[in-house]
Amino acid sequence: MKVSAAEVTAIAGFLGMEEQAFVDGYTRLRADRLGLSIIDREDHSCIFLEGGGCVINAVKPQQCRDFPNKWNFPGWRQVCEAVPVMVSSGERYADGHRVGGTGGEETGEGD
Repeated sequence: MKVSAAEVTAIAGFLGMEEQAFVDGYTRLRADRLGLSIIDREDHSCIFLEGGGCVINAVKPQQCRDFPNKWNFPGWRQVCEAVPVMVSSGERYADGHRVGGTGGEETGEGD
């Protein structure tokens, strides 16, 4: 997960750590070398996921907050316990499904 400088500050503060200690212990240089990402576990899950929840939920990075509604990956439902959040009628989830009707239910239509 990408993490910005402001997010590093927020997460480090939330964890009661110095920023450099957080960077050294919990981040890596992104593949594009344009910033930092939070390190993953061997199974590619986030280091901050524990017991079905996010340890840093109150300050989690924007990329985490956007998943799975604004971005996701093929097959994510089979490997991830994330739950899409309902959005306003007419908006679309990242997988193309449209939220419809007055009840805000997902229509399942990919149009």
